[in-house]
Amino acid sequence: MVKAKHKLEFEKLVELFEQTQSELQNQAARSIDIVLVVRNWLFGWYIVEYEQGGAERAQLYGKALIEQLSARLENQGIKGISPTNLRKCREFYQAYDEIQQALPVKSIIPKIDDQKIRQVLPVKSFQMIHQPEILQTVATKLASHFVLGWTHYVALLAVKNTEERRFYELEAAKNGWGYRELERQINSALYERLALSRDKEEVKRLSTHGQVVEKPSDVIKSPYILEFTGLEEQKSYSEHDLETALIDKIEHFLLELGKGFLFESRQKRFTFDNRHFYVDLVFYNRLLHSYVIIDLKIGDLKHQDLGQMQMYVNYFDRFVKTEDEKPTVGILLCLTKSDELVELTLPKNSNIYASEYQLYLPSKEQLKKQMEEAQRDWEAHHE
Repeated sequence: MVKAKHKLEFEKLVELFEQTQSELQNQAARSIDIVLVVRNWLFGWYIVEYEQGGAERAQLYGKALIEQLSARLENQGIKGISPTNLRKCREFYQAYDEIQQALPVKSIIPKIDDQKIRQVLPVKSFQMIHQPEILQTVATKLASHFVLGWTHYVALLAVKNTEERRFYELEAAKNGWGYRELERQINSALYERLALSRDKEEVKRLSTHGQVVEKPSDVIKSPYILEFTGLEEQKSYSEHDLETALIDKIEHFLLELGKGFLFESRQKRFTFDNRHFYVDLVFYNRLLHSYVIIDLKIGDLKHQDLGQMQMYVNYFDRFVKTEDEKPTVGILLCLTKSDELVELTLPKNSNIYASEYQLYLPSKEQLKKQMEEAQRDWEAHHE
């Protein structure tokens, strides 16, 4: 008994060492990533300001500046400075040039009087950091403004809208998205899909706070993108096929559902009035503190589907959820739906939502058009 106890304690000790090693390695990796991001922002700053340095420079180097600079730096043994990467650094700085405003001259160079500052720094220029102690201070300040790795920011550069880009940056940091997860969310137009179910003020909030889950409507997307299932839209498939494909790719589906979702079961059976009923998919959302049940429809949504979901929600509220849990949320995923039918069938303030899904990545142009239409409808409704 004593020997078993000591063995268990020893295993816990080993586990503690492993966890500590893993965490510190992760921290070191994150630090290296941030250092690379800071370096590349600074490189972009240098290039932009040098290019803006006057007609003589433009005439001397012209379009060949990047190529000449890359060749010279490569000879110096600096890595990651191909012409393509240097252009990406320039683009990165231009996308995040507002960070320069967070580098006030007096706080960066406190030991140099104003007259010397004006001599060395006629404008807020990269020239000031030729001094090592100033470069170190600048780099430290810049590091506090970046929260992701370089590959993440390369993906973010594809997003031209500043508010939209800020949203993805916040979400990637808060959710620990890898590069591929971030790229998938951008390609699936997560921002536009969340914006379609929000009013003007809530859309603004996305860019400042990211996705905040406080009420059921906060987790609803329009549409849901299920391209990871591998199902082809033009070929026939059943609701069972769709359900199985989602379960097979449950990690992808949880990512698509969003924050706080935990999978509980599929084909959850309950019996009422001597009849068996089956809920396609049952989840729990720890942020909403409520069950979220999903029913899959491969065709057009009908009023009978809404009535059935209302019964499912009522059953969970009365017989499954505990007193301290919030009301159950029902989501119907369908290929097509009529908003008028949903509104007419369901009672006001219902906890049931109908959303369309797609088996392919959407056209951002189409989604932006839908956003504009939704915004016009919202403004007309609130006049």
